[in-house]
Amino acid sequence: MASLGIFSLISTLFLVLALATTASPSKVLSPNYYDYVCPKALPTIKRVVEAAVYNERRMGASLLRLHFHDCFVNGCDASILLDSTSAFDSEKNANPNMNSIRGFEVIDQIKLEVDKACGRPVVSCADILAVAARDSVVALGGPTWAVQLGRRDSTTASKTTANNDIPAPSMDLPDLINNFKKHGLNKKDLVVLSGAHTIGFAQCFTFKDRIYNETNIDPKFARERKLTCPRTGGDSNLAPLNPTPSYFDARYYNDLLKKRGLFHSDQALFNGGSTDSLVKAYSSNAKAFWTDFANSMVKMGNINPLTGKRGQIRLNCRKVN
Repeated sequence: MASLGIFSLISTLFLVLALATTASPSKVLSPNYYDYVCPKALPTIKRVVEAAVYNERRMGASLLRLHFHDCFVNGCDASILLDSTSAFDSEKNANPNMNSIRGFEVIDQIKLEVDKACGRPVVSCADILAVAARDSVVALGGPTWAVQLGRRDSTTASKTTANNDIPAPSMDLPDLINNFKKHGLNKKDLVVLSGAHTIGFAQCFTFKDRIYNETNIDPKFARERKLTCPRTGGDSNLAPLNPTPSYFDARYYNDLLKKRGLFHSDQALFNGGSTDSLVKAYSSNAKAFWTDFANSMVKMGNINPLTGKRGQIRLNCRKVN
């Protein structure tokens, strides 16, 4: 009788473990999440992204930035895509995003095409952001990686959190390190993800103080930037983040060695501090940068995702169902 009781207990434990194992995939991310749900999802996203980047190379950097700014505000949950409602003010109106964050029409187009390909809305806007970021980097000649999938979309947004948690271009190294640490990212992640500034453009107001008032800057570089960024006015004038803004290379780190970082926060990574050695390493090893960038993008994409029954799959990425 005792042995029968023990056998029954063991059987029960195995059943509990089996149920737990069966339930766990819905609570974690997986690169294969859509393989059976909608195998056409990822190819569809890639097709729309490639077309958008072909039409405007700058869009690649914009889509990458959307994912970054989404993940740093309460996790990768597509909250950045929500328009304002009576319940909350949109993150689009936060200082780091207002009149600068872009690419929403491309995300709308992806959502439309993906839902059509899948026959129903099964792909979250949060996953669309993550995959579009990867496909944008690849379209600009950069590395690829297996995007973890299965995120769900938030039902709210926070302009206040966006103002507080998205790193500012004026930040010093200690503030940058603390900001990234708050999101579970280390100094290596900081340096490698900042390498995303190897593509794209920036508005004059984000670097005006640096080119006119800072001393750890190459004088020739400062003069070049002043040509299109006057001391007064011209705040929305664009400048490339580096000389090859449409190609995902390691030029960004070489520029930092020459004191040609466009943002204060860029040059802070190579200014006699604890990240100097990482900048030097990536400046001479583009392959290592690509490998580490891919790994850090996966890590960033895992910041507080909504999974299981939390959140929703939005019908329209701009509003809650």
